[in-house]
This record gives sequence, structure tokens and C-alpha cells, in this order.
Amino acid sequence: MEFAKALLAHTHVGWTRIKAGESGDLVYRREDSLAYAKIATSARSAELAGERDRLLWLQGKGIPVPEVIDWHQVEEGACLIMTAIPGVPAAELDGDALLKAWPSMVWQLKSLHEQPINRCPFDRSLSLMFAKAEDIVSRDAVNPDFLPPEDQDRPARELLHRVERDLLLRFDQEVIDRVLCHGDACMPNFMIDPYSLQCIGLIDLGRAGKADRYVDLSLMMANAEESWAMPEQGERAFSILFETLEIAEPDRERLAFYLRLDPLTWG
Repeated sequence: MEFAKALLAHTHVGWTRIKAGESGDLVYRREDSLAYAKIATSARSAELAGERDRLLWLQGKGIPVPEVIDWHQVEEGACLIMTAIPGVPAAELDGDALLKAWPSMVWQLKSLHEQPINRCPFDRSLSLMFAKAEDIVSRDAVNPDFLPPEDQDRPARELLHRVERDLLLRFDQEVIDRVLCHGDACMPNFMIDPYSLQCIGLIDLGRAGKADRYVDLSLMMANAEESWAMPEQGERAFSILFETLEIAEPDRERLAFYLRLDPLTWG
């Protein structure tokens, strides 16, 4: 994207492109490694503005998240510049290191979930996410890479109907268990101090909002699975997660439901 260079030119410092996120946004690291820039096309500028607004709202609430440095928008797209959270993503840890970091990761998530939501303006409710899934499926835009292997050859409408069958039950559960969710609580979005193996921050909060806490719990557990060298590590992580959150009887069907819905909302 040529316009990306133009959006960063006004900063008068050097930037290195490091990746394209799952959303398709481009990510750049500033030459001093103290800031990152996320750049979206015009089609995704509203979503990037939503991430900016969430970060601004979370400032001062005791949750370590990036601080907004600058926002710049042109006809072709938008650029969000924010401070870097030091450390490494939890996705880069091996199973032993991840298990050591895991309790602090759960506590960070718990702190987010315990934020008062009565004044939170951001919604990630099941009704909105299912409507998003309906739109993506109708446009045949489901990204097959996000689907589990057993679902990649199944028609997207069949996968949507499978989710739809459980909606009424999940709506009732959401009313009782609504919290401020991260919305994409995957291993790349937990930043870890590589020396102390403590979680020191959360990133990529563009989907943060009020939702059933199982939205986060399902993604956190499922995304960590590929890191465990032994089944015992996954079992221990599962116990730590639900014991810390004081959930005596984890609802595995509810976890599975949100894992079926989430891949249909990325398109």
C-alpha cells in the first residue's frame, strides 16, 4: 500500500514493516522499537478507529494496554500509532514457559473481565457477532484458514446453521455472564516478560466489548493447545483458568459454541 508510506511520512522517523495482521491491517515498528503503527485500508478504517477508541477508553483503568500516540486518516485509509508493550507474545513461548506465564495471563484477563461495564460503550454481544457471521457467510467470505481442519470442507452455511441451533440458550447465558471481554484472547495478544515470565500487557483490542466471558475463555484455551508438549500441561492450564475465575463447573459445550462461531466472524 503506497498510501501507508504517506501516512507514516508525517512522523519524520523510520518504520519497518513487520507483518500483516489477521484482519489484513499492516503493522510497522518504529526505529526505536517504542511504538507501533497499524494501517488499514478505507474499507477497514472504521474498525481501526474502533480499536483507537477502545484503547483511549481503557487508559487509566489499571489494564496495561498500548497508549494512543497519533491518529491520521486519508481517503485511502487510516493509521493508528501507539506505544509498544515490551516483551514477547505468549505465542512465542514453549509449553513449559507458557505454563509458567499462564497464571499471570489469567489474572490479566480476570482484571479486564472485572471492569465495570455499566458505562462501557463497546458491545461485542452475541447478536452482533452472529449478524456479522451471517453477513460474512452470505458473501462467501469465510476465511478457511481460521476453520478447524474438520470444518474446512463443509459449506459455510452448514457451519452457520450449526451455531444458530444453540443461539437461544447462549443468549440466556450471556445475560447472566456478561463482562468486558478482550474479544480476541489468543496467544499473540498476551505480552510476556521473557525473564520473569509474567504477563505485562494486552494488545490488539479492536474487538473488546461487552460479551459472555466464554468468548475469551474459549479462544484462550483453544489457541494455547498447540503450545502444549504434553496433555498434562493443557489440563493444568484448564484448571488454573477456571479456578482463578472461580468457575466451579466449566461449561465445555459453551466453550465449543464460541469456537464454532468465531471463525465465521473473520472475513
